[in-house]
Amino acid sequence: MKMRSILIACSLSWGILNAAFAQKQTPPAGGQPKDFVLPAKKADQLKNGLRSTLVQYGSIPKVSINIIVKTGNVHEAANEVWLADLTGNLMQEGTKTMDFKTISRKVAAMGGDINIGVGPDQTVISGSVLSEFAPDLIRILSDVLINPAFPASEIERLKNDLKRQLSVQKTQPQSLALEKFNSILYKDHPYGRVFPTQEMLSAYTIDMVKGFYDRNFGARRTVVYVVGKFDQAAVEKAINDSFSAWKEGPEVSYPPVTATKSGEIATIDRPGAPQTTIMLGLPTLTPKSPDYVALQVTNSLLGGSFASRITTNIREDKGYTYSPHSSIQDRKNTSLWVEEADVTTEHTGASLQEIAKEVKRLQNEAPAKQELEGIQNYMAGIFVLQNSTPGGIINQLNFIDNHGLNDSYLTNRVKNIYAITPEKVTQITKDNFKYEDMTLVMVGDKKLLEKQRKQFEESRKVK
Repeated sequence: MKMRSILIACSLSWGILNAAFAQKQTPPAGGQPKDFVLPAKKADQLKNGLRSTLVQYGSIPKVSINIIVKTGNVHEAANEVWLADLTGNLMQEGTKTMDFKTISRKVAAMGGDINIGVGPDQTVISGSVLSEFAPDLIRILSDVLINPAFPASEIERLKNDLKRQLSVQKTQPQSLALEKFNSILYKDHPYGRVFPTQEMLSAYTIDMVKGFYDRNFGARRTVVYVVGKFDQAAVEKAINDSFSAWKEGPEVSYPPVTATKSGEIATIDRPGAPQTTIMLGLPTLTPKSPDYVALQVTNSLLGGSFASRITTNIREDKGYTYSPHSSIQDRKNTSLWVEEADVTTEHTGASLQEIAKEVKRLQNEAPAKQELEGIQNYMAGIFVLQNSTPGGIINQLNFIDNHGLNDSYLTNRVKNIYAITPEKVTQITKDNFKYEDMTLVMVGDKKLLEKQRKQFEESRKVK
């Protein structure tokens, strides 16, 4: 028995050693990323201006349908913040022929569900069902869009829901930072108005909701995307039957926008806060710029991926924060580069100095080829994943349509990612990441932050 125990122990030891040895072996090289092949699409337009794009994709008998209307918070007046959200919420209450429960029951019987989402630039009515029910879902979604009941009996309940949502968000430092940050960069533009007041929400009426809908919804602002497995002739007929009689409505139009490079430092006081929420950024290139892909690569290397320089510095090396991240935030005709982080209060100034150092270092010294290739592999891999579902395909098609791009943005994307050189990254950083132009918003203990003000100011002078 004792000898058997020794043999078992030896076997386990060898197994552990072999496993450890195997883990240290160099993994096989990955395959060469290939350019994305956009599935064949059928584009059409009705006489009233409504457009549709149909893509046969995948082998699973399901289909995703998105109806995208080019309107959202951007079309709210100064005293109408979240009126678009209230409009979307009321649309979910049902149509002139079906209430919410009836719609939900019908769609559930098709093996799916529907959703309505309101964003800064667009309102999206979407759903996914089994392939055979694609025409039926189109008819239901069109009814929700074209014939909303807007029941006056539900408006107070929905307004109260928005009030509770507002109260919660106004207690969150990230929301407070976003509100201040956008108000500085976008000033009086609708993009600069993140939250309403409680008084605004109280004042909204069913007539205001109907007025917003009438002014902003119509066929000319609407695109229907159908992606998956479906009977194309039946889907085309359903789109024509459901939408051809709808009003043309307004043309696609967005208010002019110019974001501000202010260099402003703003502080919102949260006495006793153990962390400071930081938002740091500035206006940058839009998707229509020929250097936009280079900007995306630069962002991923600088702060937009887990292996990025800023993340490695202030998270892994210094331990100042758990989840720093930078991103390019695209809106219609404008984009921002933003670094966000929740850092320990006493290390706020040091964190900003390290961020400044990483920006300046990338301006003055091209990244190593191996480092850049790692970022490019990451971006190419993410792009492949984004195109692996019907919903992902819709998002890609909507992105290029919303920003006035052609299909080559998608079909040449992998090639264009790998075409970016280390020298190009440095040039992009010099031209578009001037630290002294960046707006800084901090939400934290103002008394403790004031003691670090010298560090904030010194971060502007980092060479």
